[in-house]
Amino acid sequence: MKATWEPEKANMQKLLAQRDAVLQNPTPASVGALCVQMCTGCLPEEGVALALEMVRRNPDNAQYLLIAAFVLTNHVFRYDIAVALLRKIVHLEPDNPIVKTMLAQALIVNGDLPAGSALFAEIIKHYPDQRLLASIQITQTFLKMGYADEALQILLFVVKQEASNPTLLSMVGCALGCLNRAEEAIPWYREAMRLAPENEGILLGYSLILLKARHYEQGWRLFAQRRNKLTSVTKWFAQFTQLQPRDAIAGKRVLLYQEQGLGDSLQFIRFAPVLQERGARVTVAVDGALVRLLGMSYPELEVRDVSAFTLGEEYDYALPIPSLPYVTHMQTDAGIPGTVPYLRADPRDVQRFAALLPAGRPRIGLVWSGGRRFSAEDVMADRLRSTTLAVMGGALTPVDATLISLQFGEPRVDLAQWQGQPVHDLMDHVHDMADTVALIENLDLVISVDTSVLHLAGALGKPVWMLSRKDACWRWGDAGETSAWYPSLRIFRPQECSFVPTLERMRQALQAWVAAWRAALPAPGQPS
Repeated sequence: MKATWEPEKANMQKLLAQRDAVLQNPTPASVGALCVQMCTGCLPEEGVALALEMVRRNPDNAQYLLIAAFVLTNHVFRYDIAVALLRKIVHLEPDNPIVKTMLAQALIVNGDLPAGSALFAEIIKHYPDQRLLASIQITQTFLKMGYADEALQILLFVVKQEASNPTLLSMVGCALGCLNRAEEAIPWYREAMRLAPENEGILLGYSLILLKARHYEQGWRLFAQRRNKLTSVTKWFAQFTQLQPRDAIAGKRVLLYQEQGLGDSLQFIRFAPVLQERGARVTVAVDGALVRLLGMSYPELEVRDVSAFTLGEEYDYALPIPSLPYVTHMQTDAGIPGTVPYLRADPRDVQRFAALLPAGRPRIGLVWSGGRRFSAEDVMADRLRSTTLAVMGGALTPVDATLISLQFGEPRVDLAQWQGQPVHDLMDHVHDMADTVALIENLDLVISVDTSVLHLAGALGKPVWMLSRKDACWRWGDAGETSAWYPSLRIFRPQECSFVPTLERMRQALQAWVAAWRAALPAPGQPS
């Protein structure tokens, strides 16, 4: 019996049956609860449709309007509709500060920063008892939208009156971290942890800021205490004892499983051989897109599709792949296994892509966006790291090189509207990460936003330039152009919310790189 799909399918059918029953005799409480269940239970479109149907039936019912606004802002990224719904509630209930705060947040996310800020100021002025809650909610929105300076200014003002509030203290730390001031953030998180030692959100934020400041020993220890991101498939792995640094594993069966994104698995899988050196029998459970690549790169490990396990299998220990640095005692940059390149392409695949590529060199691969996401929180996070081909290509071209798209997923549609220098797209021939690696092996440089392709190129030792997000991910630290994780990586860090000035610097660097690449070619008649 497979450990996946059948329970999920049964749950979907149950939710749809509940929807039909609720529609026969709806109440705001039953509709609200079911909408949330559907949105968190693999039926977000049906959850949204249910919420909007109740608004259609009851256009002046503030409770149904609020349910729909909540669903649209928390489970799908449709703040444009949410703004209209929240405005109507404010019209129906003009003295409701909670709804006004939601509207201020929605306006900011929807791009109307002046209107959202003005409404926030009105709330603070007329509803002093709502100052703390409104300040927390608005600054959370500012941080998610990349306005860390604005968030910090509000927080430092409010914290003077609420000096013992752990949420406020941790948010000051978060804002400082987003401004790439990790060392300054640590004392704020430390005090927040002292006041709320059981708060999981504060614990995770504190661990990541420690890692960003390269305090690895304490950072990895706290990071390992996070609530793991388990899916309907991987939650089965939680039954096994979680591996700890001092566990004796010689002769033991250890299951490593993908817990976060593809990039995290690619970054940390290099630590897996350390467990094997300690005598463990290691099985790696990852997304199907990674199976062939990791199987070729680590033939000594058993690499399997995460969905292919059966309920009867037994393991002595299990561990999320991102916790490998903790159990292998990484305490400094020197503790990163110096094995780059540690991924391997199939030579036959490399030759297959070589035959498909244009002959002109140098060849430069481009990735302008992460994969499209669906939850509101994930969409906001992706907006800070992703751009478009029009923006990236418009800034970097024309360039005396052959451009190759490495873009995956829905953002590939940008190619259809692109009218600049040709960008060759072979991604229809790419079926998994092993294919992507084989394509990258034929390139001379990769330019990417902070996504999994960057990790592939770095793990291959291929020259790779990253267009970082302004609030750089913890793994890249606060500053600098290089990274101990990938020696071939060059980081371009924005100082503004816009990528445009950074892309201009990248354009100048790219022109110089191409000139140097051509200058290094042997003269005609000289041996290559």
